[in-house]
Formats: sequence, C-alpha cells, structure tokens
Amino acid sequence: MAIDLTRFVKTYDVRGLVGTEITEEVVEALAAGFVDEVGAAGSTVVVGHDMRDSSPVFASAFIRGATARGADVINLGLCSTDESYYASGAWGMPAAMFTASHNPATYNGIKFSRAGAQGISLDTGLAAIRDRATAYLESGVTVVSEPGTSSTRDVLADYAGYLRSLVDLSSIRPLRVVVDAGNGMGGMTVPAVLGTASELPELPLEIIPLYFELDGTFPNHEANPLEPANLVDLQRAVVEHRADIGLAFDGDADRCFVVDENGDPVSPSAVAAIVAVREISRVRASGESSITVLHNLITSLIVPEVIRSAGARPRRTNVGHSLIKDVMRETGAVFGGEHSAHYYFRDYWGADNGMLAAMHVLAEFGAHDEPLSALSARYSPYLQSGEINSTVTDVPAAIERIRTAFAGRGEFDTLDGLTVAGGSLDDEALPPVAGEVRNFWWFNVRASNTEPLLRLNVEAGTRALMESVRDEALALIRAQ
Repeated sequence: MAIDLTRFVKTYDVRGLVGTEITEEVVEALAAGFVDEVGAAGSTVVVGHDMRDSSPVFASAFIRGATARGADVINLGLCSTDESYYASGAWGMPAAMFTASHNPATYNGIKFSRAGAQGISLDTGLAAIRDRATAYLESGVTVVSEPGTSSTRDVLADYAGYLRSLVDLSSIRPLRVVVDAGNGMGGMTVPAVLGTASELPELPLEIIPLYFELDGTFPNHEANPLEPANLVDLQRAVVEHRADIGLAFDGDADRCFVVDENGDPVSPSAVAAIVAVREISRVRASGESSITVLHNLITSLIVPEVIRSAGARPRRTNVGHSLIKDVMRETGAVFGGEHSAHYYFRDYWGADNGMLAAMHVLAEFGAHDEPLSALSARYSPYLQSGEINSTVTDVPAAIERIRTAFAGRGEFDTLDGLTVAGGSLDDEALPPVAGEVRNFWWFNVRASNTEPLLRLNVEAGTRALMESVRDEALALIRAQ
C-alpha cells in the first residue's frame, strides 16, 4: 500500500510513527528529495540524530538516499537539534536532524535546514521535498553517475566552545543548578557546555543531574517540559537540594524551561523578556541604534513592553519556528522569543537554542544576589491562562460565535488565528510601576494545523478578569 506523506510531513518538519509512517524507504526518498530541492548534488549536507532507538537506522537510510543523488554527507552522529543548527550555520551546509523532539518513543521525524541553519517549512521547500519523495517512492531513487561519499565528525566541542564565547558565565556567583534532561540529548550537551566534558574551563556551577542517561524510551517521564506533569521531578529536586534554579530540556534539547528556587515555573515569556533586555543592551553597547526583537503573538504583553522600554522595536510574528527564522533574517532581529520556549538568536544564525537562553538566564541571575523568584516576578506582572486545547468539530462556527459575542467589546486582529483585545490595553504602554493594576485583557484562538483543535490563550491585568474572559471564550468554543 502506498504511503501518504501528507499525513506526517507537517507544516515545519516531518513527524510520524516509526514503522508505519517513518520507514527506511521513506527516509531514503525524503533524503533524495531534500538533496534535489536544496541543490546539494556535488556539495555537502549534514545529518545528525537523537537518542531514539530508530534514529541511527534512519540516519543511515538518509545517507543512502542523499549520496545516491550526488551529495557528500557529514554524519554528526548523536547530537541535539541546536548542534545540527551549529553545523549548518558554521559550515554553511544544509542539514537534516532526526528527532521527534518531545513526542513519545513510538515517533520519529526530521527537521530540515538550508545552509546557514535556515528553516524549511511547507511554504519554503518542505512541500516540494515531500512531492519529490513521493515520486521516488513510486519509481525508486535514481542513482546519479557520481554518487556522494559519507564521513563522520563530532561537533560537540566546537558547539560548546561557541556558546561559551557568546555568554560569559565565568564571573557569576556560585549557583546550584538542577537539570532534568528527561533522558534526552541534554544529558550529553549540558555536561559539555555547562561542565567540563568538552575540556572547557570549569564554571561556578554545581550541576545536579536528573535523567542524564540517553534513553529514547523515556523511562522516567516524557521529555516534554511544556506539560506540568513532566516538571514535577525537577520541582521536587530543586526544593530538596536547596538549589538556586532548575532547568528542564525537551528530547532534542532545543527548548529549555526554567523553575525558580521554590520550584515554581518561570514563564517562557519572562525568560524571553530577560534575554531580550540582555541582547538589546549588548548590541546597543556595540554601537547599534536600530534594534528589532521578535515575539510571537501569544507571549505576554510584558515582552513588547520591556523591548520598547529598553529602546528597541518589538515585532509580533505568527507562531512557528521556520517562519520566525525567516523573519529573523528579513529584519535582522537580534533576538526572538516564543511562548513555547523556543528562543532565537541572530548570533546563532537566527536559529533557536534553548541552551543559549538558559545561559543568558544564568548570567543575569548570577550577576545579582536576589533569588530567581524575585527576578521572575519583575517580568511576570500579568495573569495568563496557558494554552488550552479544545476538540472542535466545526472550527469556523466556533470562531464566528466568538466574533459575534465580542463584537464591540474589543479590537479584532487576524494575525495567526483571531486575537481579541479589550480594556485599557495600549500598544505603546511601558512596563507597569509596582502595585499598578492594569485593566486590560486579550485572548487568541488558533486552529491546529493537524488536528480538529482550537488553541486558546488568555492574558489580563488581574486574575479575576483573566478567568472571566477565559471562561466566556471557552464556553463559546465548546458550545455545540
């Protein structure tokens, strides 16, 4: 039976079930399509893979398909996704990373990059790769007259050294840090970057490891820190060890979540605001005067507020890493932050890097004596619902119910779904003074790209207002 690649070639990457969707034959065809689409015949591409049991097999299948179409392949072996971005950026080569990120062990997938760690989405080449692969699955991968070769190279030490060059942690106060790698690739990258495994100088950090053993079956919990249940072990360990901070990485270690000394989560919006201020200050000190920082439309209002107060220009974007990478390049933005804990850096070829964001937080927090909870509180003045998913059979009807109910009560915005904003929301507002209550609210509803879901995010100046707007919007979404 023919395999329908449209089922698992998603908007921003390939993600599917091992054996029934992602197979060696499919991977060979996708590799061939990738080489053709990016024009890599006669040049070199990079492949890396995470710790899932199926990943080395699929990386080998990729090498067969890519070399058949004339590309030389550098195999990084085990690596994090942001290591593959480093190789793509530093070496100027297209790259493929085998990972299903935070998905369970039964899944695998591919994140493709053009040279320079430039993302590839359905609109910018992934659909063409899919269609070429479909044709190869029907006819077989045609081997060119001069097939490519393959070689191996370990990039971990170079990657770690480069991150150390971007954020100096050598002079911060001593910190006790609990890190939950979730049996994912953070178990390899954290000792290299924050420790001495890559023979870099020792930092004033005491790392307390949780689940550093690489294990693609995820025996302790899913490597998805976005789910509160997967943070419980980290939160408990931070309190038990009287640590200063806790860090949690997802399976491919490109996202990092933070908890404070009390075990309370620090919102990704607060992390984005902290890093934005640091990056704005750094480039302003180097002489730049026109500075842009990106944030997706679901981050807290505090993010654009602190960007403006730091003297830079915030730019709102859609959700999605490939799209944000494109906008990073178009605008020359120094930094970009998402509500999902993806953080993008101009100095990292516009790509996302959770480890680099964590280093910025450690640097800022470690430069002062206050606890992390105090730093976090300054960047978390508003109340957020978090993302709430609802199964909806008729998405347009649900959106129309919201439009009707909120007509005349707020301003409508159709960038990436529907955003409704009301109260005293002011786009040019500066951060609030201590104790100030701001009577504003906004919410966004977005349809899932792959499921019959509506995703709701709400923020307001007070808890009562947030809960009122949240409950009303949810009732409208779920009305049948």
